[in-house]
Amino acid sequence: MALSRDAIVQANDIPTETVPVPEWGGDVIVRGLTGDELDDFQGSIRQFRRSMDGRGMEPVLIQQGMHAKLLVKCLVDDHGERLFQDSEAAELGAKSGRVLERLYDVAQTLSGLSEDEQEEMEGNSETPSPGDDSTSSSPEPSGTPSPNSSDESQPES
Repeated sequence: MALSRDAIVQANDIPTETVPVPEWGGDVIVRGLTGDELDDFQGSIRQFRRSMDGRGMEPVLIQQGMHAKLLVKCLVDDHGERLFQDSEAAELGAKSGRVLERLYDVAQTLSGLSEDEQEEMEGNSETPSPGDDSTSSSPEPSGTPSPNSSDESQPES
């Protein structure tokens, strides 16, 4: 028997897991992302740049703040309410990298983020310097504008 629209909408399909964090003095609840949250997270860590051959665009993984960007969406209280807003990612990102990595792994699994996709993106990863909005595949020599500099793609949000 096929599911009805109401059955799909009412299904409780977002998994959670309680994770001990002795470094913080207790446990935290990590929940998987909703579809909209997954799209938002993936959009926040991907940019597109011109391919090396200049014929197309290629995805680039922006690792800066990646762990915290996921975790602010996934750490919840006993009632399932988020503990952090997206704007608080930098504050969470200042916590122990070891702890964040452990929680990120749980959040990634619960959210269905593919390790293969992550590894593929990491092959093209960059960590832009603060204030760098460039999506160029290589730096231009100083004072020599690229012939395509005015049509470089902007990061997608």
